Amino acid sequence: MNAGEITVEFAPELRVFVGQRDGSPVRVDGTSTLGHVVESSGVPLTEVGALLVNGEPVAAGHIPRGGESVTVAAVARPQISPEPLRFLLDIHLGTLARRLRLLGIDAAYENPDIGDAALAARSAAEHRVLLSRDRGLLRRREIYSGAYVYSHQPAEQLDDVLSRFAPRLAPWTRCTSCNGTLRPADRETVRDHLPDNTGQTYDSFAQCVDCGQTYWKGAHHARLDAIVADALAKFA
Repeated sequence: MNAGEITVEFAPELRVFVGQRDGSPVRVDGTSTLGHVVESSGVPLTEVGALLVNGEPVAAGHIPRGGESVTVAAVARPQISPEPLRFLLDIHLGTLARRLRLLGIDAAYENPDIGDAALAARSAAEHRVLLSRDRGLLRRREIYSGAYVYSHQPAEQLDDVLSRFAPRLAPWTRCTSCNGTLRPADRETVRDHLPDNTGQTYDSFAQCVDCGQTYWKGAHHARLDAIVADALAKFA
């Protein structure tokens, strides 16, 4: 069924998804929703803010008619969450998951890959925001919430997530290996978990209450501290 054509203009942030199609006429059938039309253009609805038809706000369920002019805004930042923020990252975002955990943010990560259906189900069951660069995964209707990660670079990915969701930062409180909570530990408690001579060199330790991973300010600490300092300076 042909119901004519509409024009659709996307916010600059969304043009990465649509390329040269921005502003081009789009044929509509009189039955498909505006949300479906937007997704068919390549934009996940997780990235969409306000939808305007002839300057008036509409819901994603609006049925577009020929001659309408549609404006698609990007999601507002910061994006306010109705619940405490909990994230779930797909298999390709392991470095981002570790950096979020370094900042004390609840960031679940599945490795090996459990598949799109299981990721979506976990997002729904645990009310976790699913972070991914896979637009198909973000289009699954069963996910609790989702967000597209725009960059390939871990530092830019971290800035993207922090600016979008403004989570509370609590550095050095979460295990970067398993996402568990860290607690202070004394040298004697963790001695059996330390490499040779580490116990004599360092006197400040933490241990994960879930997996037992032990942490201390070793040679790697300066690099991690720089990541934390940068995040606090920008987003705390």
